[in-house]
Amino acid sequence: MNLKEQKVALWLCGLAVLGTLAILLIVPRVEANQAALLGRGDYALTGTDGSAFTQDSLKGAPSAVFFGFTHCPEVCPTTMGDIATWKEDLPQSQDLRVFFVSVDPERDTPDLLQQYVSWVPGVTGVTGSPKETQNAIDAFRVYAERIDFSEGSYTMDHSAYVMLFDADGLFVDVIPYQADYDMAEAKLRNLLEGNPEGLGAKLPRDPIGWLCYRVQAALS
Repeated sequence: MNLKEQKVALWLCGLAVLGTLAILLIVPRVEANQAALLGRGDYALTGTDGSAFTQDSLKGAPSAVFFGFTHCPEVCPTTMGDIATWKEDLPQSQDLRVFFVSVDPERDTPDLLQQYVSWVPGVTGVTGSPKETQNAIDAFRVYAERIDFSEGSYTMDHSAYVMLFDADGLFVDVIPYQADYDMAEAKLRNLLEGNPEGLGAKLPRDPIGWLCYRVQAALS
């Protein structure tokens, strides 16, 4: 092997080492940051109480976020009923903020959404333009898809879980659709008691992790 070939080999070896370091140092941090970025993004919707719903709306007090729509035949009415039960049976959850974010902005006007959520205390309906709605769907990384029928009507297929966030706006846990009552109660107690179980997202504390977090947030 001549000198030129040796330099090329060393250069390739250096690239391999850098690639390995990137995988070992950066990839785990990027993956860990995914949970911390839930709910973070450039979206601006409107609540049925007249307030703006942005990423900052998750801060200040524990909250629950559910994506659905008023024409939902089963999942949304069932979940609203579950939320009402949680609020009635668990004293701490009476002050829990709940945001019902519509995935069907074409039909869910603020007035219609207000009628839909008004029977459960503490639930704020959230809607907005199709663009801002999609931005929110992307920020919370939930699923929502329009399903068209032959006669011209349509429905929405969507994620069916309730997302829980702490007072700092960090994701803590999810309550699955039709979750066992004891499971839901335990998850809510943990949230409202300040997440003593240490579940969910954590902000990075090391420089590399924080840099990755800032880059990921800027790109979201």
